[in-house]
Amino acid sequence: MSTSESGAPWAPVTRPGSRVPDGTDAPPPGLDGSRPFGAHLRMSWWKPLVVIIVPALVMVVLQVVFYQIVAVIEGSDDPLSPTFTPLKLLAINLSVGLSGLLAIVLLATLAKVPWRSLISSPRAFDGRRLGQYLLGAAVLVAVGIGVVALVAPESPGWVAFGFTGTTIFMLVVTLVSTPVQSVGEELMFRSAVLPAAASWVRAVRPALAVGIVVSAVGFAMLHGSSDPWLFGYYTFIGLATGLMAVISRGIEAPAAFHIANNVLFSSVNTLMSDGKGYTIDRSTDTGDAALLILAAVNVAMVVLVWMRERRARVRK
Repeated sequence: MSTSESGAPWAPVTRPGSRVPDGTDAPPPGLDGSRPFGAHLRMSWWKPLVVIIVPALVMVVLQVVFYQIVAVIEGSDDPLSPTFTPLKLLAINLSVGLSGLLAIVLLATLAKVPWRSLISSPRAFDGRRLGQYLLGAAVLVAVGIGVVALVAPESPGWVAFGFTGTTIFMLVVTLVSTPVQSVGEELMFRSAVLPAAASWVRAVRPALAVGIVVSAVGFAMLHGSSDPWLFGYYTFIGLATGLMAVISRGIEAPAAFHIANNVLFSSVNTLMSDGKGYTIDRSTDTGDAALLILAAVNVAMVVLVWMRERRARVRK
Protein backbone atom coordinates (compact mmCIF):
# COMPACT_ATOMS: atom_id res chain seq x y z
CA MET A 1 0.00 0.00 0.00
CA SER A 2 1.34 3.40 -0.94
CA THR A 3 0.68 6.66 0.86
CA SER A 4 0.05 10.17 -0.36
CA GLU A 5 2.22 13.07 0.73
CA SER A 6 -0.33 13.94 3.39
CA GLY A 7 0.03 10.46 4.81
CA ALA A 8 -3.47 9.25 3.89
CA PRO A 9 -3.46 5.63 2.67
CA TRP A 10 -4.84 4.64 -0.69
CA ALA A 11 -6.14 1.09 -0.67
CA PRO A 12 -6.51 -0.32 -4.20
CA VAL A 13 -8.92 -3.08 -3.16
CA THR A 14 -11.98 -1.66 -1.41
CA ARG A 15 -15.67 -1.49 -2.11
CA PRO A 16 -17.07 1.80 -3.44
CA GLY A 17 -18.30 3.91 -0.56
CA SER A 18 -16.42 1.84 2.05
CA ARG A 19 -13.86 3.30 4.41
CA VAL A 20 -10.23 2.34 4.89
CA PRO A 21 -8.93 1.45 8.39
CA ASP A 22 -8.09 5.01 9.46
CA GLY A 23 -11.63 6.18 8.72
CA THR A 24 -10.95 8.06 5.49
CA ASP A 25 -13.07 7.46 2.40
CA ALA A 26 -11.88 4.75 0.04
CA PRO A 27 -10.73 5.89 -3.42
CA PRO A 28 -13.18 5.66 -6.33
CA PRO A 29 -13.29 2.24 -8.04
CA GLY A 30 -11.64 3.59 -11.18
CA LEU A 31 -8.64 4.99 -9.28
CA ASP A 32 -5.80 2.77 -8.06
CA GLY A 33 -3.63 4.84 -5.73
CA SER A 34 -1.13 2.02 -5.32
CA ARG A 35 0.05 2.58 -8.90
CA PRO A 36 2.11 5.53 -10.22
CA PHE A 37 0.63 8.51 -12.02
CA GLY A 38 -0.10 7.56 -15.61
CA ALA A 39 -1.00 3.97 -14.77
CA HIS A 40 -3.43 4.75 -11.97
CA LEU A 41 -6.77 4.34 -13.75
CA ARG A 42 -8.94 1.29 -14.41
CA MET A 43 -11.77 1.26 -16.93
CA SER A 44 -13.42 -0.74 -19.70
CA TRP A 45 -11.33 -1.22 -22.84
CA TRP A 46 -13.52 0.97 -25.08
CA LYS A 47 -13.50 4.07 -22.89
CA PRO A 48 -9.88 5.07 -23.69
CA LEU A 49 -10.81 5.11 -27.38
CA VAL A 50 -13.47 7.73 -26.66
CA VAL A 51 -10.95 9.84 -24.71
CA ILE A 52 -8.35 9.57 -27.47
CA ILE A 53 -10.65 10.30 -30.42
CA VAL A 54 -13.41 12.67 -29.30
CA PRO A 55 -11.37 15.63 -27.93
CA ALA A 56 -9.09 15.53 -30.99
CA LEU A 57 -12.06 15.67 -33.34
CA VAL A 58 -13.65 18.47 -31.33
CA MET A 59 -10.40 20.44 -31.48
CA VAL A 60 -10.26 20.17 -35.27
CA VAL A 61 -13.91 21.19 -35.62
CA LEU A 62 -13.44 24.15 -33.26
CA GLN A 63 -10.40 25.34 -35.18
CA VAL A 64 -12.23 25.22 -38.51
CA VAL A 65 -15.22 27.07 -37.05
CA PHE A 66 -13.06 29.67 -35.29
CA TYR A 67 -10.96 30.17 -38.45
CA GLN A 68 -14.11 30.83 -40.46
CA ILE A 69 -15.24 33.42 -37.90
CA VAL A 70 -11.82 35.08 -37.99
CA ALA A 71 -11.91 35.13 -41.81
CA VAL A 72 -15.22 36.98 -41.72
CA ILE A 73 -13.88 39.51 -39.19
CA GLU A 74 -10.64 40.06 -41.08
CA GLY A 75 -12.16 39.89 -44.56
CA SER A 76 -9.84 37.06 -45.57
CA ASP A 77 -10.59 34.75 -48.52
CA ASP A 78 -8.21 32.06 -47.21
CA PRO A 79 -9.23 31.15 -43.65
CA LEU A 80 -6.88 28.13 -43.55
CA SER A 81 -3.76 30.06 -44.52
CA PRO A 82 -0.69 28.96 -42.47
CA THR A 83 0.14 32.59 -41.69
CA PHE A 84 -0.88 33.57 -38.18
CA THR A 85 -2.66 36.82 -37.47
CA PRO A 86 -3.43 37.83 -33.86
CA LEU A 87 -7.02 36.60 -34.15
CA LYS A 88 -6.03 33.32 -35.80
CA LEU A 89 -3.50 32.71 -33.04
CA LEU A 90 -6.19 33.40 -30.45
CA ALA A 91 -8.58 31.07 -32.26
CA ILE A 92 -6.21 28.12 -32.30
CA ASN A 93 -5.15 28.67 -28.69
CA LEU A 94 -8.73 28.76 -27.45
CA SER A 95 -9.71 25.68 -29.45
CA VAL A 96 -6.88 23.65 -27.91
CA GLY A 97 -7.60 24.93 -24.40
CA LEU A 98 -11.30 24.04 -24.65
CA SER A 99 -10.49 20.60 -26.06
CA GLY A 100 -8.12 19.94 -23.16
CA LEU A 101 -10.86 20.74 -20.67
CA LEU A 102 -13.23 18.45 -22.56
CA ALA A 103 -10.69 15.61 -22.37
CA ILE A 104 -10.45 15.95 -18.59
CA VAL A 105 -14.22 16.09 -18.08
CA LEU A 106 -14.70 13.13 -20.42
CA LEU A 107 -12.11 10.92 -18.73
CA ALA A 108 -13.20 11.84 -15.21
CA THR A 109 -16.77 10.95 -16.15
CA LEU A 110 -15.97 7.69 -17.94
CA ALA A 111 -13.47 6.47 -15.34
CA LYS A 112 -15.59 7.81 -12.44
CA VAL A 113 -12.64 9.48 -10.76
CA PRO A 114 -12.08 13.01 -9.39
CA TRP A 115 -10.69 15.37 -12.02
CA ARG A 116 -7.92 16.33 -9.59
CA SER A 117 -6.53 12.79 -9.83
CA LEU A 118 -5.88 13.45 -13.54
CA ILE A 119 -3.72 16.47 -12.69
CA SER A 120 -1.55 14.74 -10.10
CA SER A 121 -1.71 11.50 -8.12
CA PRO A 122 -1.46 10.44 -5.39
CA ARG A 123 -0.17 13.83 -4.27
CA ALA A 124 -2.08 17.12 -4.58
CA PHE A 125 -1.42 19.75 -7.24
CA ASP A 126 1.66 21.78 -6.31
CA GLY A 127 1.79 25.41 -7.46
CA ARG A 128 5.34 25.77 -6.16
CA ARG A 129 6.43 22.85 -8.32
CA LEU A 130 4.85 24.54 -11.33
CA GLY A 131 6.66 27.81 -10.64
CA GLN A 132 10.05 26.14 -10.16
CA TYR A 133 9.72 24.12 -13.32
CA LEU A 134 8.49 27.14 -15.28
CA LEU A 135 11.61 29.06 -14.32
CA GLY A 136 13.92 26.18 -15.17
CA ALA A 137 12.15 25.50 -18.46
CA ALA A 138 12.34 29.17 -19.47
CA VAL A 139 16.11 29.15 -19.00
CA LEU A 140 16.58 25.92 -20.96
CA VAL A 141 14.32 26.99 -23.84
CA ALA A 142 15.99 30.41 -24.02
CA VAL A 143 19.37 28.71 -24.29
CA GLY A 144 18.03 26.43 -27.03
CA ILE A 145 16.69 29.40 -29.01
CA GLY A 146 20.03 31.16 -28.62
CA VAL A 147 21.95 28.14 -29.91
CA VAL A 148 19.61 27.82 -32.91
CA ALA A 149 20.06 31.53 -33.65
CA LEU A 150 23.83 31.07 -33.64
CA VAL A 151 24.27 27.84 -35.60
CA ALA A 152 21.12 27.58 -37.76
CA PRO A 153 19.35 30.97 -37.98
CA GLU A 154 17.70 30.05 -41.28
CA SER A 155 16.04 26.93 -39.86
CA PRO A 156 13.10 28.59 -37.99
CA GLY A 157 12.19 30.73 -41.01
CA TRP A 158 12.88 34.05 -39.29
CA VAL A 159 12.70 37.03 -41.66
CA ALA A 160 13.90 40.17 -39.88
CA PHE A 161 13.27 42.05 -36.68
CA GLY A 162 10.24 44.29 -36.86
CA PHE A 163 7.98 46.06 -34.40
CA THR A 164 4.55 47.28 -35.48
CA GLY A 165 1.01 47.39 -34.15
CA THR A 166 0.58 43.83 -35.41
CA THR A 167 3.65 42.81 -33.43
CA ILE A 168 2.24 44.29 -30.22
CA PHE A 169 -1.13 42.61 -30.74
CA MET A 170 0.55 39.27 -31.47
CA LEU A 171 2.70 39.51 -28.35
CA VAL A 172 -0.33 40.32 -26.17
CA VAL A 173 -2.28 37.38 -27.59
CA THR A 174 0.76 35.14 -27.12
CA LEU A 175 1.27 36.08 -23.48
CA VAL A 176 -2.42 35.81 -22.61
CA SER A 177 -3.62 32.81 -24.59
CA THR A 178 -0.60 30.64 -25.41
CA PRO A 179 -0.39 29.33 -21.81
CA VAL A 180 -4.03 28.26 -22.24
CA GLN A 181 -3.12 26.37 -25.41
CA SER A 182 -0.05 24.78 -23.81
CA VAL A 183 -1.94 23.60 -20.73
CA GLY A 184 -4.77 22.41 -22.98
CA GLU A 185 -2.40 20.11 -24.86
CA GLU A 186 -1.01 18.75 -21.61
CA LEU A 187 -4.49 18.12 -20.24
CA MET A 188 -5.45 16.34 -23.43
CA PHE A 189 -2.37 14.17 -23.87
CA ARG A 190 -0.62 13.77 -20.51
CA SER A 191 -3.62 14.03 -18.15
CA ALA A 192 -6.13 12.17 -20.34
CA VAL A 193 -4.68 10.14 -23.21
CA LEU A 194 -1.65 8.83 -21.28
CA PRO A 195 -3.50 7.23 -18.33
CA ALA A 196 -6.45 6.23 -20.53
CA ALA A 197 -4.22 4.26 -22.92
CA ALA A 198 -2.19 2.86 -20.02
CA SER A 199 -5.37 1.35 -18.55
CA TRP A 200 -5.30 -1.23 -21.36
CA VAL A 201 -2.34 -2.96 -19.69
CA ARG A 202 -2.22 -4.27 -16.13
CA ALA A 203 1.54 -4.56 -15.47
CA VAL A 204 2.79 -1.13 -14.39
CA ARG A 205 5.87 -0.62 -16.55
CA PRO A 206 4.33 -1.88 -19.81
CA ALA A 207 1.23 0.21 -19.01
CA LEU A 208 3.32 3.36 -18.62
CA ALA A 209 5.19 2.55 -21.84
CA VAL A 210 1.92 2.13 -23.76
CA GLY A 211 0.47 5.32 -22.28
CA ILE A 212 3.53 7.42 -23.03
CA VAL A 213 3.91 6.12 -26.59
CA VAL A 214 0.22 6.45 -27.51
CA SER A 215 0.05 9.99 -26.10
CA ALA A 216 3.28 10.97 -27.88
CA VAL A 217 2.20 9.62 -31.28
CA GLY A 218 -1.24 11.19 -30.88
CA PHE A 219 0.39 14.51 -30.02
CA ALA A 220 2.55 14.32 -33.15
CA MET A 221 -0.32 13.32 -35.42
CA LEU A 222 -2.49 16.19 -34.24
CA HIS A 223 0.23 18.66 -35.32
CA GLY A 224 -0.38 17.49 -38.88
CA SER A 225 3.19 17.47 -40.20
CA SER A 226 4.20 15.33 -43.18
CA ASP A 227 7.88 16.13 -42.66
CA PRO A 228 9.83 13.25 -41.03
CA TRP A 229 12.03 15.60 -39.01
CA LEU A 230 9.07 17.53 -37.62
CA PHE A 231 6.93 14.46 -36.99
CA GLY A 232 9.85 12.85 -35.17
CA TYR A 233 10.44 15.99 -33.15
CA TYR A 234 6.81 16.29 -32.07
CA THR A 235 6.84 12.62 -31.10
CA PHE A 236 10.01 13.21 -29.09
CA ILE A 237 8.38 16.14 -27.29
CA GLY A 238 5.46 13.84 -26.42
CA LEU A 239 7.80 11.16 -25.09
CA ALA A 240 9.77 13.68 -23.03
CA THR A 241 6.74 15.38 -21.50
CA GLY A 242 5.19 11.98 -20.79
CA LEU A 243 8.32 11.01 -18.86
CA MET A 244 8.19 14.32 -16.97
CA ALA A 245 4.62 13.59 -15.91
CA VAL A 246 5.39 10.06 -14.74
CA ILE A 247 8.59 11.05 -12.90
CA SER A 248 6.94 13.97 -11.09
CA ARG A 249 3.54 12.25 -10.58
CA GLY A 250 1.62 15.08 -12.19
CA ILE A 251 1.51 17.55 -15.07
CA GLU A 252 3.13 20.60 -13.45
CA ALA A 253 6.51 19.84 -15.06
CA PRO A 254 5.29 19.09 -18.61
CA ALA A 255 2.83 22.00 -18.46
CA ALA A 256 5.60 24.36 -17.34
CA PHE A 257 7.91 23.18 -20.12
CA HIS A 258 5.15 23.46 -22.71
CA ILE A 259 4.23 26.99 -21.60
CA ALA A 260 7.84 28.19 -21.62
CA ASN A 261 8.56 26.57 -24.98
CA ASN A 262 5.47 27.86 -26.78
CA VAL A 263 5.45 31.37 -25.29
CA LEU A 264 9.15 32.00 -25.95
CA PHE A 265 9.14 30.55 -29.46
CA SER A 266 5.93 32.36 -30.41
CA SER A 267 7.34 35.62 -29.06
CA VAL A 268 10.61 35.25 -30.99
CA ASN A 269 8.75 34.24 -34.16
CA THR A 270 6.59 37.34 -33.79
CA LEU A 271 9.56 39.67 -33.27
CA MET A 272 11.44 38.16 -36.21
CA SER A 273 8.57 38.41 -38.71
CA ASP A 274 9.34 41.95 -39.89
CA GLY A 275 6.29 43.38 -38.16
CA LYS A 276 3.84 40.94 -39.76
CA GLY A 277 2.20 37.66 -38.79
CA TYR A 278 4.48 34.64 -38.89
CA THR A 279 3.99 31.43 -40.83
CA ILE A 280 4.33 27.88 -39.54
CA ASP A 281 4.97 25.48 -42.41
CA ARG A 282 4.81 21.79 -41.45
CA SER A 283 4.82 20.36 -44.97
CA THR A 284 7.45 17.95 -46.30
CA ASP A 285 11.08 19.15 -46.31
CA THR A 286 10.49 21.94 -43.80
CA GLY A 287 12.33 20.30 -40.89
CA ASP A 288 16.06 19.73 -40.55
CA ALA A 289 18.80 18.61 -38.20
CA ALA A 290 18.57 21.85 -36.22
CA LEU A 291 15.66 20.21 -34.42
CA LEU A 292 18.23 18.05 -32.64
CA ILE A 293 19.20 21.16 -30.67
CA LEU A 294 15.63 21.52 -29.47
CA ALA A 295 15.45 17.80 -28.75
CA ALA A 296 18.47 18.26 -26.46
CA VAL A 297 16.50 20.93 -24.58
CA ASN A 298 13.76 18.35 -23.97
CA VAL A 299 16.31 15.88 -22.64
CA ALA A 300 17.76 18.54 -20.34
CA MET A 301 14.29 19.25 -18.96
CA VAL A 302 13.67 15.56 -18.26
CA VAL A 303 16.99 15.43 -16.38
CA LEU A 304 16.05 18.56 -14.43
CA VAL A 305 12.72 17.01 -13.41
CA TRP A 306 14.38 13.74 -12.41
CA MET A 307 16.98 15.54 -10.27
CA ARG A 308 14.41 17.79 -8.58
CA GLU A 309 12.04 14.90 -7.78
CA ARG A 310 14.91 12.73 -6.56
CA ARG A 311 16.07 15.46 -4.16
CA ALA A 312 12.50 15.91 -2.92
CA ARG A 313 12.23 12.20 -2.10
CA VAL A 314 15.63 12.14 -0.37
CA ARG A 315 14.61 15.06 1.87
CA LYS A 316 11.65 13.04 3.09
